[in-house]
Amino acid sequence: VKLFEAIHSVDRGSLLEALVKEADKARRHPAVYVQVNIGEEEQKGGCALSEVPALIDAVRASPLPLAGLMAIPPLGPEPGPYFALLAKIARSHDLTGLSIGMSGDFQAAVMLGATAVRIGTALFED
Repeated sequence: VKLFEAIHSVDRGSLLEALVKEADKARRHPAVYVQVNIGEEEQKGGCALSEVPALIDAVRASPLPLAGLMAIPPLGPEPGPYFALLAKIARSHDLTGLSIGMSGDFQAAVMLGATAVRIGTALFED
């Protein structure tokens, strides 16, 4: 909590509670993104689509600012429809922050409204 401006991986209430506890101790409250398992993949983190409204409400009731939603689409299929779905969910909750897109698909993410992209591989892999 002390090192971060934003945390992009809040996917359950217990994690939110732990972050709030640490943030209160540190007297520092980083923004958080609710991580959504947009492709409903068992091997990935993120809350289920049906749990998104409740987790958004929980973050809004906490002292941590809600920055928006984050998701990683399934590998293989065109990511655009997944990014568009997340953007639609964000709009329905009056959220503007979208942490979507990585090195291989950030262009599509930006075109669909990304406000944050993760491009580590493009920067650090030879």
